Amino acid sequence: MTVTIRTIPKVGFGLWKISQEDCVDAVYNAIKVGYRHLDSACDYGNETQVGEGIQRAIADGLCAREDLWITSKLWNSFHAKEHVELALQKTLDDLQLDYVDLYLIHFPIASKFVPIETRYPPEWIADPDADNPQMERVSVPLSETWQGMESLYEKGLAKQIGVCNYNTGLLHDLMSYARIKPTMLQIESHPYLTQEKLIRLAMQYNIEVTAFSPLGALSYLELDMAGAAESVLEQNVVKQAALRLGKTPAQVVLRWGVQRGTAIIPKTSKLERLIENLSIFDFELNNDEMVAISALNINRRFNDPGDFCEAAFNTFNPIYD
Repeated sequence: MTVTIRTIPKVGFGLWKISQEDCVDAVYNAIKVGYRHLDSACDYGNETQVGEGIQRAIADGLCAREDLWITSKLWNSFHAKEHVELALQKTLDDLQLDYVDLYLIHFPIASKFVPIETRYPPEWIADPDADNPQMERVSVPLSETWQGMESLYEKGLAKQIGVCNYNTGLLHDLMSYARIKPTMLQIESHPYLTQEKLIRLAMQYNIEVTAFSPLGALSYLELDMAGAAESVLEQNVVKQAALRLGKTPAQVVLRWGVQRGTAIIPKTSKLERLIENLSIFDFELNNDEMVAISALNINRRFNDPGDFCEAAFNTFNPIYD
């Protein structure tokens, strides 16, 4: 069964690391300046504030609900089939919505169930009060989780369903058993991590691709997961294109992401950056610039559970080779 496809806006507003204090105004301002895609998740811990921002924007006449594309994600601890709808219903309650436009499996990782009334969002560690707090994996096949996702689509709670952080092998496997096909693959991708084979495969399967962290290291400096010297904005080819076009280096990198066929979800809580990140549709990079920016690829992955899970959660848990 194939899901009816509505096209996702090419530039969305990423809500990861937006503080609860800033989130209501950030969402409202994003909608006010023209964003129509909001990329949310249970794990971001701010969906109640996202919902408040959405409802304020609708009440003020900035948009109607059907103008918006709202994405959210199923957390690792809700992978069992009987917990999938429970998780989405909590998200819908927090967002004050009847449905999401897109619901994604956040990671191909199944962890121990934590009841909502015990701790929400559950985060990565099963029991923070344990003597040696760590992740606890559970044996839930991804095929079972996908059955739960399909049920959400059939009930109209999610207009589309898809996955995040899957590799090519998992994507092939998913397509072999999915009764309702995924419409979206969300992955980290930027000029230092172009993921060309994975994106090509997804498109071969008629799966759209959203790139998170489209500016690369900038999303990870505050987490000490990247160094300032790793900024792609300092690359000569990016700066030269920006100079030629009269644009900022960030706009050039974001334009590269859109021009190669992916949707992107840059994050910022600053109004001027919100406007800047959306203003990438009045110019084009030439072929030489596209090729040169793609050639910056060094397979540098900033968001890698194989690194941060062991460092932060006392559990070695790689999902990429």
